[in-house]
Amino acid sequence: MNSSRETRQAPLLGRQAFMGLIRRDLVLAFRTPGQTLNPVAFYLMVASLFPMGISPQEELLSQLAGGVVWIGALLAVLLSLDSLFKGDQEDGSLDQLLLSPHPLPLLVLAKVTAHWLTAGVALILMAPLLGLMLHLPAQAFPALMLSLLLGTPLMSLAGGIGAALTVRVQRGGVLLTLLSLPLYIPVLIFGTGAIRNAVVGMPYTGHLLWMAALLVLGLCLAPLAMAGALRVVADG
Repeated sequence: MNSSRETRQAPLLGRQAFMGLIRRDLVLAFRTPGQTLNPVAFYLMVASLFPMGISPQEELLSQLAGGVVWIGALLAVLLSLDSLFKGDQEDGSLDQLLLSPHPLPLLVLAKVTAHWLTAGVALILMAPLLGLMLHLPAQAFPALMLSLLLGTPLMSLAGGIGAALTVRVQRGGVLLTLLSLPLYIPVLIFGTGAIRNAVVGMPYTGHLLWMAALLVLGLCLAPLAMAGALRVVADG
């Protein structure tokens, strides 16, 4: 009887731990708004410098807008990923996560979810403003928003693997970038491809479906990879 009761309670406790860790990371993010606002400011700066560095011509900017917005989002996510596990490493809570009775992949998925809520959602909300600045045609805005909605969580998941591998490396930002960038290439190709097709009036659903498939694959595999990387680094 006790065994069956514990079996029924285990998923509930795991869900409570998942939600509790998200709430904890969101509270910490609001207490240190600089970590959230810096990537957004960087995102705006990258997009606003392109017209000055290349050309202010509307026709040229509208063709480059999708790539500019996506590259800006990619760099901004990379900038924010370094702190994904570093704070827990510094205050000792990473060891508590490793010793927790709850599944470690579930806990790291909670941390990635909190990272996406603080970094990815802000980038998605800023994207229409950048699209207007870069003269993106109106018919491409749905593709822009949907591609970022699918792509930003995927970038958080893929970058989380690099963050887990470099959590105990001092000034590991460059190494994190080198590990994460190859994983971002498919996201960048499908994301910019969807916007490019939308700009010229061609179907872009196929690109979004590929991104959705990659997101499902990332949700299944990335937490396992992050948990394995954290245990390997801890044992080392």
